[in-house]
Amino acid sequence: MSRRALQIVSGLLGVIPVVTGVLTMMGLADPIYASAGLPAHVLLDSNLRFLGGLWLASGLALFWLIPRIERETAMFRVLWLMIFVGGVGRLLSMALVGPPPWPFIGFALLEIAGAPFFIAWQAWLVRGAAASTLSV
Repeated sequence: MSRRALQIVSGLLGVIPVVTGVLTMMGLADPIYASAGLPAHVLLDSNLRFLGGLWLASGLALFWLIPRIERETAMFRVLWLMIFVGGVGRLLSMALVGPPPWPFIGFALLEIAGAPFFIAWQAWLVRGAAASTLSV
């Protein structure tokens, strides 16, 4: 589980919030919401666009830290904590409202299980980098 592997996986996963953030910034015109036939509502549209902007910015922040992935521990953890908390929100929605379409159940699993995994991977990488610096 090398630095390069974490960078590649982070880059691939970073595409998700960038693409879906741009789409969600379309508000109710986002293809997912448009296909649901939701009635136009200014509050829902405004919140979708706001959350889409946050999601897009988190993906861009992930791309920004990839070259320094072993040195940006605080930012890396904050991004994954945000994703984890978003997954908790999805779980609450499933419990209170019902299950979403299957891809969103998969997203929730990635958000809940992936966050601790990626934080641990990056911590392992940081410890390895520190140990190699000390042994030189």
